[in-house]
Amino acid sequence: MNDAPHSDDGFALATDLVHGGTLRSQFGETSEALFLNSGFVYDTAEAAEARFKGEAPGYVYSRYANPTVSMLEERMCRIEGAEAARATASGMAAVHAALMCQLRAGDHLVASRALFGSCLYIVEDLLPRFGVATTIVDGSDLEAWRDAVRPETKVFFLETPTNPTLEVLDLKSICDIAREAGARVTVDNVFATPLGQRPLELGASVVVYSATKHIDGQGRCLGGIILGSEEFVTTELKDFYRHTGPSMSPFNAWVLLKGLETLPLRVERQVSTAARLAERLAGQPGVRRLVYPGRPDHPQHELAKRQMRNGGPMIGIEIEGGKEAAFRFANALRVIKISNNLGDAKSLITHPATTTHQRLTPEARGQLGIGDGLLRVSVGLEDPDDLERDLRRGLMALKGAS
Repeated sequence: MNDAPHSDDGFALATDLVHGGTLRSQFGETSEALFLNSGFVYDTAEAAEARFKGEAPGYVYSRYANPTVSMLEERMCRIEGAEAARATASGMAAVHAALMCQLRAGDHLVASRALFGSCLYIVEDLLPRFGVATTIVDGSDLEAWRDAVRPETKVFFLETPTNPTLEVLDLKSICDIAREAGARVTVDNVFATPLGQRPLELGASVVVYSATKHIDGQGRCLGGIILGSEEFVTTELKDFYRHTGPSMSPFNAWVLLKGLETLPLRVERQVSTAARLAERLAGQPGVRRLVYPGRPDHPQHELAKRQMRNGGPMIGIEIEGGKEAAFRFANALRVIKISNNLGDAKSLITHPATTTHQRLTPEARGQLGIGDGLLRVSVGLEDPDDLERDLRRGLMALKGAS
């Protein structure tokens, strides 16, 4: 983390993730205070009126803002280099609010086809119900983005690296195309983590996270966050957020604050182990394809080196023999657990074709490169030797059935 950016206070990122944005009560607590209240009291009726009008500072209702949630938002702004943020109840609440607050009937959105299944639902099913036209493109094809632009195009939406195939999209070039068209780019940055990639520096306008993943890092709670400029949050997101209620629980915000304190230590270890496991697995009998952005054989490796700080904590493994072989591999593991979550201290594996992307047709999954043999591995904090032995146990199970 020596090359980590510094905050306006001059502190390195690791320091900000422990101390940034802390608000202390009159009791001087060391850990961030947990404010579980829904409402707030005012000294006078005139004071309440002034707060509701925005003429006086202070909190009015925890659906709008809460001191514990505010600390999380401020700390995330520091890590992301954003001016403002709003925390949400889940990652999908963040995606939904970030897109819906920017779009109106008659507008047009362009999205990469490689999206998480629930994100595709919002793009393909939900937005068109409200009169927003959408176009799905091959995110790796820059001309496809350019050709999809219309006069009414307002937003580009993408994730990179993609879930679950770890395709890396040229974020800076896509942002340049959007800027020329007068559109904004909204990026789901969950796979890279905020330590591995900073989309705002590459030209994105809005960044969203499922804080459930690496930010919590221990599978304890749900959460999401939306980050962008002060103008975007104040003029577009603020009222949508207030009146539709995707707000985060103060308790979850407190848990996520604790997660941020150890984020650099966890992600550094996860990335290091992921790179080692990818190296060991590549070319092994039974492995048809090993996908890891940090490896030279990744199709977008040079791009990944330019826009990411590391190869990330996720690995894609395509097993020869399709679904049956992939299940046999996963079922043989003892340390790595079968779960559709990711970013946990525990290493997790899932079969996207039957879990996270099961709602897609086989044809659509094929276009995305999600074959029946593909497994997604989220690397955790276990001893790397134990993880390597566990994966070899999965490979041995394939040999035993051949």
